[in-house]
Amino acid sequence: MTGESAKTLFWRRCDTAGLERLTVLRSSAGTTITSTILCAGDGAFRLDHRWELDAGGAATALDLDRWAEDGHRTLSLRRAEGGWLVDGRARPDLDGADEPDLSATPLCNTFAIRRVPEHPGASATFDVCYVDAATLTVARSRQRYDRLGPRRLRYVDLGLHAGFEADLEVDEDGFVLTYEGLFARVFA
Repeated sequence: MTGESAKTLFWRRCDTAGLERLTVLRSSAGTTITSTILCAGDGAFRLDHRWELDAGGAATALDLDRWAEDGHRTLSLRRAEGGWLVDGRARPDLDGADEPDLSATPLCNTFAIRRVPEHPGASATFDVCYVDAATLTVARSRQRYDRLGPRRLRYVDLGLHAGFEADLEVDEDGFVLTYEGLFARVFA
């Protein structure tokens, strides 16, 4: 199909046994991202996530399906006039949050990284809809990204996990290659 491009990425977990396969499909209308995560940590689960992004790259929807020993659960986030709907219900505590941040994938870092100015020493702070993959709960959180070099950044959690920091190395498109202690890209 004319005007469409696809990219498939794989990440492995560094802190536990786990693997993610993610496909990015871009078109003139926007981007669809689909992924499956298999994780032995956090109670061992399979998580399918599907993202819809607008033409500017902002997330407009995130749908999750999680399977684990405790059964199958789902979660839906939708952008709605300055705020977010969680499973169809308005969540005023999330109003103004920039993007969802799903704990089990380094994909979400790409949304913020692409908004951090390119020069070393630049910094940007974001409020996010933090989605805990183990519990499928959503809470507002705050995070900062410090540009260390053209493809190196420092992630600093200022919210729910305040004090957590990690260095990130990214590719030319802003997708994570390495996320210190948590994720590493796998190449075929």
